[in-house]
Amino acid sequence: MKALGVVALLLTVVGALNWGLYGIGGFAGVNLNLVNLVLGSFPTVEGIVYILVGVCGLAVGVAHVTKKCHM
Repeated sequence: MKALGVVALLLTVVGALNWGLYGIGGFAGVNLNLVNLVLGSFPTVEGIVYILVGVCGLAVGVAHVTKKCHM
């Protein structure tokens, strides 16, 4: 289960960084959405990545709220 938690945390951090870059890119007028830049030619895979990041974000949030995450 610990490996699953590490993967969830990693995907959550990647998602947060991607959103931060997306926001910066919006102000700069540049597409800095890394998931789109890497997987843009595979929209189904891109959608799956976004779903996984969202699920992992929820899992990490629930783990912190229930104090089962030891960080």
